[in-house]
Amino acid sequence: MGAMATHVITGAGSGIGAAVARRLHARGDDLVLHARDAGRAKELAAAFPGARTLVGDLADPDRLSWAFSHQSLPERVDGLLHVAGVVDLGTVGELTPKAWHHQLNVNLVAPAELTRHFLPQLRVSQGHVVFVNSGAGLNAHAEWGAYAASKHGLKALADSLRHEEHAHGVRVTSVYPGRTASPMQAKVHQQEGKEYDPSRWIDPESVATAILTALDLPRDAEINDLTVRPGR
Repeated sequence: MGAMATHVITGAGSGIGAAVARRLHARGDDLVLHARDAGRAKELAAAFPGARTLVGDLADPDRLSWAFSHQSLPERVDGLLHVAGVVDLGTVGELTPKAWHHQLNVNLVAPAELTRHFLPQLRVSQGHVVFVNSGAGLNAHAEWGAYAASKHGLKALADSLRHEEHAHGVRVTSVYPGRTASPMQAKVHQQEGKEYDPSRWIDPESVATAILTALDLPRDAEINDLTVRPGR
């Protein structure tokens, strides 16, 4: 990607999203940071001077179109980075429809809806869509059913989008990080009843490096799927 690319990023408030946003911001790219509400948008604008914000609740994808129609959307989009995600562990015997819907909405339906919104701009710029998936998008374990289903679905979304948009020059990358030291990981450990030691897991900066590698790859190549596992 050339100088001053514009990236729309979800999940920039913490973890991998914040690490990617910091790196792109530091090199002078334009950022449009998605926020759940006006309060979060204010925090993100303060953390990333010069960045624009876009407000909408990913848990309610049916209303994103309405929310965006009341805001000015970026005319140019070079990168759309789906990093936001939620996790709620539980067995299939325990998980309620509410838990299923919440994870499917935030982790799958909202990324599809955001992609639909920004595809016209991405086609013009021959941009890049990055889906931060999960190891759970490739393998599902006990108590991870709903989350893994949302991430398996996200893989399907990415694969379909890649085939559909290849002729338009839009690149699509899925990144499958293993456990990463982030607030989400702390919550997972809490749900698992385990002690959380961030030093055991991947540093979000390392996943950010992997994402930037995919974004910055010369145009003759495309990284489709990138699995990042804990190295220690």
